[in-house]
Amino acid sequence: MASSSPPQPLPRGLPAAALLLLLLLLVLAPATDALACSSQKLTNSTLYSTCLDLPTLSASLHFSYDPANSSAAVAFVAAPPKGEDGWVAWALNPTATGMFGAQALIAFRDAGTMTVKTYNIMSTKVRESPISFETWDRSADYNAADGTMRIYAKIKVPAGDPAKLNQVWQVGSSVTNGVPAPHAMTAENLGAKGTLDLVSGTSTSGGTGRSPALAPTLVPDPVSGVSRIGEGSNGAFLVLSLAFLVSSFFGFY
Repeated sequence: MASSSPPQPLPRGLPAAALLLLLLLLVLAPATDALACSSQKLTNSTLYSTCLDLPTLSASLHFSYDPANSSAAVAFVAAPPKGEDGWVAWALNPTATGMFGAQALIAFRDAGTMTVKTYNIMSTKVRESPISFETWDRSADYNAADGTMRIYAKIKVPAGDPAKLNQVWQVGSSVTNGVPAPHAMTAENLGAKGTLDLVSGTSTSGGTGRSPALAPTLVPDPVSGVSRIGEGSNGAFLVLSLAFLVSSFFGFY
């Protein structure tokens, strides 16, 4: 009787390659999800027909525009550097492209309650004040699961072209006696501005921060203070290091 041939061994590097692929998927997938506005669950999410991942500070903007009465429902989402002790801001600037002149909505925890206040930004020292366009239904919340604060509001869109609005957004680490402390001066913070087109549902970057095409930088987790792996050049270095160690263990190299 003819003897059967012994089973052929799997290629030596196959288990390591499969493990490497699984490792990369596990490490990189959470970082991608954290940046995608489409995965965010918001209060009254049916109000918003469009969402945009803004080019800096891992922030996003959800909105719907009603051209009949020149109004918009907006929800701004970002993570303060130190979680619920910090603040987030979103603004339209009817006169310039930067911070000065911005008509801002700033959210933070005040006396234990999340609140949204209006600020006409005329200097580096912000003070609560009326702004140049009408707002209503303002509220805010904090999501401990991902460390984000969310601003909700309806606004009367400023006079002019709704397809060419100057927007500014920002995050800060602390609030003292109800006053937001100055934000950091990193490239991410300084680049947090651009043009918003409410008609087509698009935005462009107007700053010096990273563009959407570049990999996000390694940033501290706003709740635990632990850096999120898989983001930026440091994350890539960690992934490659893990890949090398696993491959060496299985004899792939």
